[in-house]
Amino acid sequence: MKDAKIAVKKGSEGGEPRIQYAALPWRTAEPNELEILIVSSRDTRRWIIPKGWPMKGRKPHIAAAAEALEEAGLLGRIEKERLGSYHYFKRLENGARLLCRVDVFPMKVLRQRKTWREQNQRMTQWVPLARAAQLVEEPELSRLISAFGEVFIGVG
Repeated sequence: MKDAKIAVKKGSEGGEPRIQYAALPWRTAEPNELEILIVSSRDTRRWIIPKGWPMKGRKPHIAAAAEALEEAGLLGRIEKERLGSYHYFKRLENGARLLCRVDVFPMKVLRQRKTWREQNQRMTQWVPLARAAQLVEEPELSRLISAFGEVFIGVG
C-alpha cells in the first residue's frame, strides 16, 4: 500500500513524473552503420535501453553509465549533456503505474564485459539504429533513437 501512495503523490497519471537516467549505448559496426544496444526489461521483457533511478552523490550521466554497466556490462564514454528525454509508466508490484521521465545520455560503447550483475535477468542485443527505433515500445524513445542517428552521427 505504501507504493500506491508514492505513485499517487509523485508520478501517477496526472502527477509530476519521477526522474530516471538512461544510457543510449551505441557503436559503429561498419563505416556509416550505427548500432544501438537494447536490453530486455526484467518484468515485461520489452526492449528498452539501460536506465534507473538517480544515485546519491552521482551526476545524472554517471548514474546512466552505472546502469549500462549493471544491466548490460557496458563500458564506454558517456556524454555529459542529455540527448533528450522520454516518458513511460513504470508498473509497480502492487499494480499502480508510476509516470517517469527518463533523461537519456548517449554512450559510445568501447567494450562489453563477459559477465555482469544482471546478465541472467536480461537479454541484450545489438541492432541497427532503425531497428532499435522499431523495437522499443515508447514512441518518444523511438523518436529519440531516430533523432540520435540524424543529429550525432549523420545517419538516420
